[in-house]
Amino acid sequence: MKISVWDTYVTKKDGAIMHFDILVPDAVKSQDEVCSFGKNYLRTKGQESQSLTASECQFCHIEEATEEMTASIEQRGYHIIEMEGCN
Repeated sequence: MKISVWDTYVTKKDGAIMHFDILVPDAVKSQDEVCSFGKNYLRTKGQESQSLTASECQFCHIEEATEEMTASIEQRGYHIIEMEGCN
């Protein structure tokens, strides 16, 4: 499966930066849809009120998905890779 990687930086409630990638099937072109996936993820981290717009989420590249990524995307439509400050 080919996936699009969206590089995302969100300022947390405490002012720290969360850096994570949102991975979606490459057929997903809507930035609004990708941001909605990111907002779902932020809710799981207690950061639901934080801004997540085109300013914080940018298309990066396309790559081949691993089995883990594919399973996650098939289950919920997206996969998150936590990079920094996501705890």
